[in-house]
Amino acid sequence: MTTAAVKVLMVSWEYPPVVVGGLGRHVHHLAEALAELGVDVTVLTRQPSGTDESTHPTTDTVVNGVRVIAVAEDQPMFDFGVDMMAWTLAMGHGFIRAGLRLLGRGWTPDVVHAHDWLVAHPSIALAEHFGVPLVATLHATEAGRHSGWVAGHVNRQVHSVESWLANRADALITCSASMRDEVTELFGPALSPITVIHNGIDVSAWTFAPRRARSGAPRLLFAGRLEYEKGVQDLIAALPSIRAEHPGTTVTIAGEGTQTDWLHELTRTHDVVDSVRFAGRQDHDGLVGLMHSCDLIVLPSRYEPFGIVALEAAATGIPLVTSTAGGLGEAVTDGDTGWTFEPFDPVGLSVAVRDALADPSIASARALRAAERLTEEFTWRVVAQRTAAVYSSAQRRRIVARPRPEIPLRPMPERDPAN
Repeated sequence: MTTAAVKVLMVSWEYPPVVVGGLGRHVHHLAEALAELGVDVTVLTRQPSGTDESTHPTTDTVVNGVRVIAVAEDQPMFDFGVDMMAWTLAMGHGFIRAGLRLLGRGWTPDVVHAHDWLVAHPSIALAEHFGVPLVATLHATEAGRHSGWVAGHVNRQVHSVESWLANRADALITCSASMRDEVTELFGPALSPITVIHNGIDVSAWTFAPRRARSGAPRLLFAGRLEYEKGVQDLIAALPSIRAEHPGTTVTIAGEGTQTDWLHELTRTHDVVDSVRFAGRQDHDGLVGLMHSCDLIVLPSRYEPFGIVALEAAATGIPLVTSTAGGLGEAVTDGDTGWTFEPFDPVGLSVAVRDALADPSIASARALRAAERLTEEFTWRVVAQRTAAVYSSAQRRRIVARPRPEIPLRPMPERDPAN
């Protein structure tokens, strides 16, 4: 199967303008880069949550060479935050109907490409119906997001769907070697081959700005979802010791999430309320502006399959201080393209930040090397070429009936900086 001949049905629960996190941006850039290579790409996605077909009917458009089918929500009302699995299954039902209609319009895929567990049901069903290989990209895992704890009812449901998708896929993709190892440990050993393909970045969308001489107190930046696994609690816990060596240091937290209130509480606990600004979710220009104006970006993730924000930050020229969690440890090299520290370690975080602030010229040099590395290793064209190679080699394998996986019961960790 040649690259130009491949017709891929890409299934994703987010695609612009519906973007929840990094997955939506990943699928968007990958789809357009594949189209530039000559791959015939159709994306099956959804209309915004809370709408219905009277105001947001199913649309079928071509955008930048990619056919995008955005499926309307059905009339039954499910709340993602209250009954996530019912909401997901309802979405999948709509996706299946839309996918089957493609057959009536004379288009059938050569490959179905599922992006994460939320689209497992429609992706598996459509791959079986069309009799084509199923490729699955596992962007994260429920166990990883919760530090190995999957004791909650919904956690166990999600874990079981992830296991099902991983074991039904004819080829698997992960965004880092650490994620490959995690998937193998959680869902193996009878998995299809796993290919590691790092995330990419459109460097042209991120303006590089050399660091100016610092005037005034240092400004630190965090950008990302405000969730437990992102480790913002460790940055807040480290701030008093950072300020002791670099008086007046402030932190801008750009993002939103379920842990916002808890993080506000932690600023009071650590007596840094006046030194932390919660800036909310930023649009592209707002985020670029923050990256240009702040002295360092700190990404203290406790769990990170890859860490696309690190690439975006490098493209703007802001020096990087990151944990070594997951893919961040592969994207940022301590002593060369930034500073790193072990996850779950506010003390190590503090040391890394203080070192980075100590000599702005060293910080600028490392930031420049980080930006140069982007154009060599992390372009979307490279990502698309490697993904197309997976499509070409994927073969539909015989389905083997397996029992449900056993999920170990472990309690969730306490939500405090010590855990």
